[in-house]
Amino acid sequence: MPDDTSKTDSDRKLISLKEDYEVRDWANSLGCTPEQLRAAVEAVGHSADRVREHLSAKRAKRAVR
Repeated sequence: MPDDTSKTDSDRKLISLKEDYEVRDWANSLGCTPEQLRAAVEAVGHSADRVREHLSAKRAKRAVR
């Protein structure tokens, strides 16, 4: 999440996987594991909105099974 408090808006829109604490915080926020977060970022990019949608779609698919 934000490293530079003057850039909090952009930090909330993009997911960075560079720092362990950022991965942990994003995974907690999105309700997934760090591995699932990394896979989602690899699949759809660093946009928090796109990652959120991707994870939701995967959960919906699992619920249907």
